[in-house]
Amino acid sequence: MEFRIEPSSRVPIYRQLADQIRGAIATGQLAWDERLPSVRELSRTLVVNPNTIARVYLELEREGILNTRPGLGVFVARPHHELTKRARRDRLTRRVDGLLTEAVHLGFTSAEVAELLAERATRFQWEQSGP
Repeated sequence: MEFRIEPSSRVPIYRQLADQIRGAIATGQLAWDERLPSVRELSRTLVVNPNTIARVYLELEREGILNTRPGLGVFVARPHHELTKRARRDRLTRRVDGLLTEAVHLGFTSAEVAELLAERATRFQWEQSGP
């Protein structure tokens, strides 16, 4: 997986990288237990301060997306659902409501939004296999 940073973007570098890692996992570009580059290695590749990379890895580890194995590196964590189904649904509902609010303000119809969601959903890895 190749990560890219857009220095001229208004989005902070750590957020760009965190979003790319989340997206790569969701679309199956990064697999469970796949090793990510070390902090030093990725900071050299992207020409970014190592503290920025460490911050991203720590944030994603706290979210349960990555895990660190001492002496081995940082790996994509296997999915686990610590939140209840209701809590996960409530969290998703808030995000969907935000998306729908923006779609209304942009002038989309509900049919156009549904069509776009269906189209985009095909790009993501929905069913997880394994333990």
